[in-house]
Amino acid sequence: MWSLETLGRVRLSRHFFMREFLYSEIGNFHEIQNIPDDPDLAIETGRAFCQTLLDPLEETFGRVAVRSGYRSRRLNRFGNENRLNCARNDNPLECHIWDWASGEGRVAGASVVIPWFSDQYDQGRDWRDLAWWMHDHLDYSEIWFFPKLCAFNLVWRAVPRRRIDSYIAPRGCLLRPGAEPSERVEARQARYSDFPPFRGIAMP
Repeated sequence: MWSLETLGRVRLSRHFFMREFLYSEIGNFHEIQNIPDDPDLAIETGRAFCQTLLDPLEETFGRVAVRSGYRSRRLNRFGNENRLNCARNDNPLECHIWDWASGEGRVAGASVVIPWFSDQYDQGRDWRDLAWWMHDHLDYSEIWFFPKLCAFNLVWRAVPRRRIDSYIAPRGCLLRPGAEPSERVEARQARYSDFPPFRGIAMP
């Protein structure tokens, strides 16, 4: 039998514990518990997400701040119905419900900020520098960028879609699933030539 204390102490990866992903401003303010219906599935999917995507980010750039992580179906439904920036539970792009394997298969994601890059973004750096770095180094499924702090939703799926979108100018889709990048590899690498050396598992 899971207890909330035990669940929070579960280590998902080298750098992340489950507790970091259970916090919710919406849940706290509206008194809605954010607890998985299926803790085992949430942990299994969360581990794949953290080990594949978040650990390499933290090992390369330092601290990764989680803005919004796991959401229970009840919490996410409430957020959507009250226009609190939550997608519908049945939206194929909804990534926060880690313990619900729909027809799209398992999915896990979180909205995160990299302070190292956010500071440069505040000085005018192009969000696409980070986008192309992640494309060239991580086995992501979807990435969505947002204007505040250059936060982004980062998504893991067993079969990645490889799609990048942004609400930051130039707004829209930077890369569609199955498409080739608009910039050649040399141009992409030049964008992030001053980034720290990549640390983590290099993807083929």
